[in-house]
Amino acid sequence: MKKKLSSVLSSKIILILCVMLCAVFIGVSFFTDKLTTPLRNAISTVVIPVQKGMNYVGLLVADRYDTLQEIRTVLEENEDLKEQVDTLTEENNQLKQDTYELARLRTLYELDEKYPEYSKVAARVIGTTTDNWFRTFTVDKGSEEGIEVDMNVMADGGLVGVVTDVGPHYATVKTVIEDGSYISGMLIDTGDVCSVKGDIKLMDSGLVRLQYFKKDVVVRNGDKIVTSNISDKFLPGILIGYVKDVTNDSNNLTQSGYLVPAVDFQHLQEVLIIQKKKQNS
Repeated sequence: MKKKLSSVLSSKIILILCVMLCAVFIGVSFFTDKLTTPLRNAISTVVIPVQKGMNYVGLLVADRYDTLQEIRTVLEENEDLKEQVDTLTEENNQLKQDTYELARLRTLYELDEKYPEYSKVAARVIGTTTDNWFRTFTVDKGSEEGIEVDMNVMADGGLVGVVTDVGPHYATVKTVIEDGSYISGMLIDTGDVCSVKGDIKLMDSGLVRLQYFKKDVVVRNGDKIVTSNISDKFLPGILIGYVKDVTNDSNNLTQSGYLVPAVDFQHLQEVLIIQKKKQNS
């Protein structure tokens, strides 16, 4: 009986202690919440804006970094494109130069075909007078290549001039537009003779003077003038140029005018030298 009573009392005491502990815990929790809530609110007021600011700064930095990366990529691509443009421009210029040179060589070839009876040597112009006209110039072929004084020189569509001086590997050429040059010419259609003379007053215009057509000879603008059979240094039948503005002279016995050379004397680069002289023909 005493044991049962003691057991019942122990159970009650334990139950009471548990109730009291629960009450304490509830009170402490309530008190803690009351104590910490203002602190949490204060911290939130300070921390949350800072956190938002940090997030914004982080996003801004990341965005600026991405932008810089894109700019760097664009600049690199731009440099690559510039290099490609430079390469293409260089290739295009080279192609134009090759095309221009091919056209000049084709012209020389066609000129060579027009005069198959003459053996010729091709030469490149390596020096000229200081003005824009090739009145006298130097080529890169000389006595070692069989070039001699008084050999005729051609380019473009016809006669350029005559060799006046020769070295081992160079030659000097005097052209038909040089002041004082003289050639006996003739109309290709009729054989009527005339004089083709270089004139210092006409140099800048690129024209040559035509003289001593007989009064009764019919001469029209554009008529072809070639070297005549009686020329002392020039082989016959080589085109010199085209008639321009022939009129009667004051003596009423002859006609004079101008000749437009068949050769472009501002852009000579290659010529053909005929390896046969008038004295030997």
